[in-house]
Parts: sequence; structure tokens; C-alpha cells
Amino acid sequence: MKQFNDKNFVLETEVAQDLYHNHAAKMPIIDYHCHLIPEMVANDHKFKSITELWLGGDHYKWRAMRTNGVDEKYCTGKDTSDWEKFEKWAETVPYTFRNPLYHWTHLELKTAFGIEKQLSPKTAREIFDECNEKLKQPEFSARGLMKHYNVECVCTTDDPVDDLHNHIEYARHKAADDPIMIPAWRPDKAMNIEKPEFSKYVEQLAEVSGVNIVKFADMVDALQKRHDFFAENGCKLSDHGIEEFYDEDYTDSQIETIFEKAMRGQQLSHMEVRQFKNCFLTRMAEMDAEADWTQQFHYGAIRDNNTKMFNQLGPDTGFDSIGEFNTAKAMSKFLNKLNMEDKLTRTILYTLNPCANEVIATMLGNFQGGEPGKIQFGSGWWFNDQMDGMIKQMNALSVLGLLSRFVGMLTDSRSFLSYPRHEYFRRILCNLLGNDVEKGLLPDDRETLARMVEDISYNNARRYFKFY
Repeated sequence: MKQFNDKNFVLETEVAQDLYHNHAAKMPIIDYHCHLIPEMVANDHKFKSITELWLGGDHYKWRAMRTNGVDEKYCTGKDTSDWEKFEKWAETVPYTFRNPLYHWTHLELKTAFGIEKQLSPKTAREIFDECNEKLKQPEFSARGLMKHYNVECVCTTDDPVDDLHNHIEYARHKAADDPIMIPAWRPDKAMNIEKPEFSKYVEQLAEVSGVNIVKFADMVDALQKRHDFFAENGCKLSDHGIEEFYDEDYTDSQIETIFEKAMRGQQLSHMEVRQFKNCFLTRMAEMDAEADWTQQFHYGAIRDNNTKMFNQLGPDTGFDSIGEFNTAKAMSKFLNKLNMEDKLTRTILYTLNPCANEVIATMLGNFQGGEPGKIQFGSGWWFNDQMDGMIKQMNALSVLGLLSRFVGMLTDSRSFLSYPRHEYFRRILCNLLGNDVEKGLLPDDRETLARMVEDISYNNARRYFKFY
């Protein structure tokens, strides 16, 4: 019987162990999509407790705690102590067997704090105190943790109206061995015309861009100015959170009418919303192609399902789920339209619903060319960034594309303790390859296998994104 979470955790064969320990583990991390708060990086934030570092903003843990019957005040409440929240998390952990949270929790304790005990009510106080004592040390600051995990570059998620103050100041004053922090363009609020706050957002965009926005064409001009500003400050990557792709035809005059209605607060039809989003994403894709950026599309989530809790807590608090959308034809039409006009830049497609894995894996091959892996199948995302989800994603990509050209893992996280997800991914990757060698499905060609593992872990992303 193997020991839990030992040095060969997940690694079932000698080949897998060699590939991970001698190749994957030594590669730096390029975390090209996350939700870290830039101010915390810029100011090298010091964490007051393991609760702030671990449970603050972590909707994965909150969902598990709620499911375990924990009262909301111990998840997001402001009148409960750090210890009380940690204690409730510790009570929940033994119930997370076979949930990725169990693996993540113990990888994080081990790799960050050197703690190999399992977290439970019996060990909670001891682990809480030990973590908090270590967090007083300088190397456990935000940047210290990033350096500890060999993070070379991190891309935050930033709205077009952001002044990028923290990115600018950090770039000016960071030490030579500090990670690079790059902004990533996320214009969802400008796309979501159906939201009641849309017109207020447009006013804010007008103010920061200096463009008087009266019509849609003006908004595009304002966004172009902000796009240029982001590019001047190192941005080379965009991201869009969409339910699905859109293929409804439109004319410029229709889009102007739709925009004017939204600005007046008038109700839009379902068709009008979809027409606008199709047009908007097309304009953004054209900007990205002109600037030689990479564009990302995260699709398939149904967000904010629990209206009562949304009204109480707001978005991104753990009430989202996988959606079902028949979007293959719309995705194809969108990509084909850009490709026909030579405006299809490097593109990463992420699906939240694993039933679309093969759809995306085959879609990639329709629009490749010009550079290795130009169109990418994004790593297992959100509900799929766990062992089963990552294996399914890599198997689909392997069978229907080129796994060797994959740009690898990201954290998609708000936590500075999430970097072991890269380790988790690399262990799973090495184990997949090692098992294939063991079964005679791949030759025991260590040179080729090692290069493949190092490329997927780091080299492919370094070449693909052109960050530096």
C-alpha cells in the first residue's frame, strides 16, 4: 500500500517518477491566468493568518463547507474569528475524501509549510498555530510565496477601466528576482449589455478613456484606447468569460440601435443581446490580432444561480455551475469569420463542461497554422482542474490533437497558496506518460519524453505567449 502524499504521490511507475522529479519539478511556473489581487503583489502583502491566506475568497472551500452544513458566517461572515473559520474548515476536510480539495489542502500544507499531518479537528489547532507562526517570517509574504514556488510570471485579470497603477509601480520597483506581473484584458462588463449596470459602466469607460461615448462606435474607440494603454504596460493576453459563443448575424446599424436602447435602459430581446455579444467579441478579437495578443475564451458556466445569496454576497462566492450549451457551430462560425479575414490570433478555448472536450479538441485542427499550437485547448478549468478533469482534457487533446504542443496548467485562483496545482498537474501528466510506457503504448525514449514534459510544464507557454 502506497503512503498518502509521499514524494511519489500520483506517480505509479519508475518512468513517471523520473519524468517528474528530474524534469517537470524543476521547471519554473508561468501562471498565465489567475485572479490574484495586483495590489497584494505590488505591496508584498503580509498575511495575518492562515485563514486569510487560505479561506479568504476561496469559493471552492466555501462550497464544501456549506455542503457539510457549516453556517455561512464561518465562510464569508465578518463577525467570526479567523480561528473559528479555520476550525470549521478543519471539521470539513475529513469529509472531502475523493474531492480535489483533500489533495490540494495537503499539498499546500506540505509544500508551503512543511506540514505532513492530515488536517482534522484533532490537528486543527496545532496546524493553525504552526502556520500562523511561519506566516510572520518574511519569506511567507505574497512575493515570498511566489518565489518559493518558482513562479516566473503571473498574469492577473483586469478590467479595461483599471488604471494598472499596481502593475506600473511593481514593474518600476520590483527586485530582479521577483516574479513578473503582467495585466490581462478582461472586458466582460463592456460585453454584458443585458446587465442593469451596463450604462453606468459605459460612463466609467468614457471617463477613463477621454472618449465621449454616444454610440457603439465610440465605445469601440474608447476600448481601443484602453487596449493600447494595456499593451503599453506589458499586456499581451485577453480573456473573455462567456456562457457560449454567438453566431447571430447583425449589421452595424442594428448594433447601434441595440446600444442606444441599452443606454436608455430599455429592455433588449434575447436576439439583440446575442447579436451585440457576437459583434463585441469580433471587435475585441480584431484588436487582439492587430496587437499580436493571445485571446482566451472561458465558456460554459452558469453563474450566480442562487439569487438570494447573490443579493447577499455578490458574484464569485460559490454559486456557479456547469452549463449545457450547444455551441459548436457558433464557435466554428466565429473562428472561421476571423480566419477568413486574417484576424484570428493565437486562441485558447476552455470549456467548463467536459462533454465538450472532444468538440474543442477537433475544433483546434480546423484553424491551425503559422506557428506550433496556434489554437489551444485550455487546461481543465474550474470544476475540471482536478485529476479526472485534467486526465479527460489531456486524453481528448492527445487523441485528437498534439499534446506535445499544449501550453499546460494555470491556477485560475485568487490564492497565493494555489501553485501546487501546477505540481499536481505535472505529476498527473508524468503519470499518464509513464503508464503508457509501462503498457508498451509508448517507447521508453527518455529524451523525447523529458522534452515533452518540460515543454508542457513551461517551455511551450514561454514561447507561445511572447511575454518577454
